[in-house]
Amino acid sequence: MGGDHAPHAIVAGAVHAVRERGLQVVLVGSPRVLYESLAEHDAALEIPIVRAEEALAMDEGALASLRRPRSSIAVACHLLRRGDVSAVVSAGSTAGIVATGKLRLKAQPGVLRPAIAVALPTRPRPTLLLDAGATAEVKPEVLVQFGHLGAAYAELAFGITEPRVGLLTIGSEAEKGNKLVRRAHELLGAAPSLRFTGNVEGYDLLTGRADVIVTDGFTGNVALKTMEGAVRYAFDELRRTVEESRVAKLGAFLQRSRLRELSGRLDAEAYGGAVLLGLNGTVVIAHGSTRAPGVSAACRLAADLSAGGLVARIGERITAHRSR
Repeated sequence: MGGDHAPHAIVAGAVHAVRERGLQVVLVGSPRVLYESLAEHDAALEIPIVRAEEALAMDEGALASLRRPRSSIAVACHLLRRGDVSAVVSAGSTAGIVATGKLRLKAQPGVLRPAIAVALPTRPRPTLLLDAGATAEVKPEVLVQFGHLGAAYAELAFGITEPRVGLLTIGSEAEKGNKLVRRAHELLGAAPSLRFTGNVEGYDLLTGRADVIVTDGFTGNVALKTMEGAVRYAFDELRRTVEESRVAKLGAFLQRSRLRELSGRLDAEAYGGAVLLGLNGTVVIAHGSTRAPGVSAACRLAADLSAGGLVARIGERITAHRSR
């Protein structure tokens, strides 16, 4: 029931995930509304519905999770906690999803704070940025844990044996940054089970210099939204330039396959969404404006991470780190 285009885009994505990807999907929300939407795809008998009459609005924050204990995201997390489903996907309010996940699923043993991990479209493989907004203020020890959360994700999702971990700050030198970053730099450098490659600046986010980049949720969210805005602006300007010139139109036509590939690589929906790491369950947060293809991709990502044992892998890393 969450998302700018819910429930129709969510239902359409679920139908695609079932029919084209072979996944098993359960929809949580108002039975009447969801049944009507499923009927439009002739899929009323293909996807089960679990009742949840309440839903968090897109502009509702963390406190709404306490006021609406029977919201669709709360019921979905309850199904995950009971083992009735393997993962949860939502395109609803990020603050509401994070708060509800923390309340219903709880943090994994030893995890200080959960983190939202987002895949950035770098070459030859994506770079993971975390935290992208789950925890605005953190301690240095939490940033070290974020390194372990991100490393576990990169190992499973991207097949990286020893992920390189970078720390986002304002300079490459170890002494650059505030007290939080400087102390985190020391701790990350001393962590034996992390391949710490040093500081990473803002212009390195898309260069592939690190496989995992850690920062606090406030900085990470600002950096992510800035990149999204820059990419959107660049494509709008490119489109405007092409439309204003016949020569540019011809050039774009000749390079249409490359431009299509670039557009697909920079499309946030192609990656399925962000992943809320550190909880007792796999939770994928799709972009609020996502359409059916993005929802389907989010379902695929959630299924893959759950089947790959992401939660267990994180638990092993955290346990090993605490024992050192």
